[in-house]
Amino acid sequence: MCNKRALALLTDAFGGHGGIAKFNRDFLTACAAYPKYTETIVFPRLVSEPIGEIPAKLRWVSSCANSKIRYVVCVLSRLLQDRDFGIVVCGHVNLLPIAWLASRFLRAPLVLIIHGIEAWQPSGRRIADRLASKVDFVVSVSNVSKQRFLAWSHLSEGKAFLLPNSIDTERFHPKEKNSSLLRKHGLDGKRVLMTLGRATSRERYKGFDEVLEVLPDLIEEFPNLAYLIVGGGDDLERLRMKTAMLGLGDRVIFAGQVSEDDKVDYYNLADAYLMPGRGEGFGITLLEAMACGLPTLASILDGSREALLDGELGVLVDPRNSEDLKRGIREALSRPKTVPPGLEYFSFSRYQERVHHILSRVAYCPHK
Repeated sequence: MCNKRALALLTDAFGGHGGIAKFNRDFLTACAAYPKYTETIVFPRLVSEPIGEIPAKLRWVSSCANSKIRYVVCVLSRLLQDRDFGIVVCGHVNLLPIAWLASRFLRAPLVLIIHGIEAWQPSGRRIADRLASKVDFVVSVSNVSKQRFLAWSHLSEGKAFLLPNSIDTERFHPKEKNSSLLRKHGLDGKRVLMTLGRATSRERYKGFDEVLEVLPDLIEEFPNLAYLIVGGGDDLERLRMKTAMLGLGDRVIFAGQVSEDDKVDYYNLADAYLMPGRGEGFGITLLEAMACGLPTLASILDGSREALLDGELGVLVDPRNSEDLKRGIREALSRPKTVPPGLEYFSFSRYQERVHHILSRVAYCPHK
């Protein structure tokens, strides 16, 4: 008889922070609603925040999180005790070795989820890179990531599915600017550009530098312009020094990392949202910003253009061209603040339909 239980090995989800954690929460919630699955057992590799409510039909095993050795031992111990699974979901290429071992031991199909730059080229981890071509299916958040992964892994196109991120429009919505936050950051009377994301020295592709470099020229056109950078990371000090070198003074505000609960208020401080990057797999913050009514700007070079439906929902630019970037920011500032009707394409209901379609295509019967 076909097995209807799933095993998911993920980096983080509930109790995690950031775009991958958000995607995993949505994916697991959709799995829990899939009528042909009786249960999904989840092993998160990391838990950094309060877990909150877990959907029904999910069994959350967090006791082995935050330790590589404990995680491997915990998963292997579970496999020895329970082989009653029909599918293995691997949430990151770095988890492929343990996920592949689990799928072979269980004789169950292995589904790899890829998000962005981590899967655009071989990771340099020899075992994980070799196993990438041996997965049964791959699920990608964008076509850009899918095509780049297929190019080096040589996996068949027929084994790849597209699953863009989703947005909760009940949670993210337009609202009045928070007066206390305006005062806190000195933004009263300013036209505010905003980018939200981690600023890390290893991943300088969000577009922070590109925006800073065109800001002096834009301030001559828009004297009350300010740039709000939201997010933490080890590259913030360098960006602060660059801000000072460019003579931008208090025109650039570093808000630091904010809680998930405060994100809506921060988005609504802005008049336009910018992500002119070079390495985004998708860009969930673009969906959040649009749901809050912000005109958005993204890049033609990476997966962020897919979050804007190739320009249908916002402005696309080439971040390598400063004139094109300035042109795009001017255009974004000229647009009214409103939620674009096409954002429905990324609703959770549509996302869940896509997940269920993928699961229906991936046989949950064990390999023979």
